[in-house]
Amino acid sequence: MNKEFWNKKKVLLTGHTGFKGSWLSLWLQKLNASVTGFSKSIPTNPSLFELANIENGMTSITGNVCDYDKLEETIKEYKPEIVIHMAAQAILRESYSNPIETYATNVMGTVNVLEAARLWGRVEGIVVVSSDKAYGKIPRASETDPISGDHPYESSKAACDLIATTYFKTYKLPVVVARFGNTYGEGDVNFSRLIPGIMKAIATESIFEIRSDGKYVRDYVYVEDIVGALISLAQNVKKVKGEAFNASSKENLSVMGVIDKVARALDIKIRYKIKRSAKNEIPVQSINFTKITKTLGWKPKYKMDERIPGIFDWYKNYFAT
Repeated sequence: MNKEFWNKKKVLLTGHTGFKGSWLSLWLQKLNASVTGFSKSIPTNPSLFELANIENGMTSITGNVCDYDKLEETIKEYKPEIVIHMAAQAILRESYSNPIETYATNVMGTVNVLEAARLWGRVEGIVVVSSDKAYGKIPRASETDPISGDHPYESSKAACDLIATTYFKTYKLPVVVARFGNTYGEGDVNFSRLIPGIMKAIATESIFEIRSDGKYVRDYVYVEDIVGALISLAQNVKKVKGEAFNASSKENLSVMGVIDKVARALDIKIRYKIKRSAKNEIPVQSINFTKITKTLGWKPKYKMDERIPGIFDWYKNYFAT
């Protein structure tokens, strides 16, 4: 990590009030970057953004990436050198029930960010944050595989990636795409996700409801590893522009495998109920991150069983307040 690179660097971060956005905001503040956040709203109450007083160390602007005029005005006023675009509609179930908002945010929101940056003309680098879901239902995906998708979230993220590539190839905009595995850690209060849902059930002494059959397999990667990958990509954007990079871990686990890891780490028994209500989800997915390791030296540092006790302490305190 190049502290000199980030010192007083002007950074625009969209989606800064979300889970990963809050963590990245904190890291950038510690690196002495000048951070401007642009987000629609604080997504939950209370949120990590509020609980950690993250706003105190940055400029926080309420705005929707679908509002091009306000986004363009923000870029002209705060003059970012680096843009990290994280704003997205990222809840799978919401994408089914509200596809219009999903495509508007994930597709046109990305167009708006890139177009505003292009017309301002002084951005040194842009990181577009995507997802492993952009590969659709490819079970073991690397960056050489095609992007795909047959439900709104998958296809919206695939479109986002294509748009980023278009802006690089057509307008020479210095864009790099980052695709991540399932991210977990302290502060994620989207309880439809697996690990937050498990933590809530334990903390509130309730039964955890498994939407699938418990056999679906995903990568799980700790949030600070993902933040480290984003920072590495951003500070090396001149080297990696126009490319896409996976960042994940080798912890490729089923739902039941995660439940077992949490139970063993906390030395408890977790009560659960299998609902089998999941629709059109990917049975098995993992992404290869060899490219980012070879190119930038990034690799995951954290193991789930080591992080679980501290993560549970955070959720226990969250539900005690």
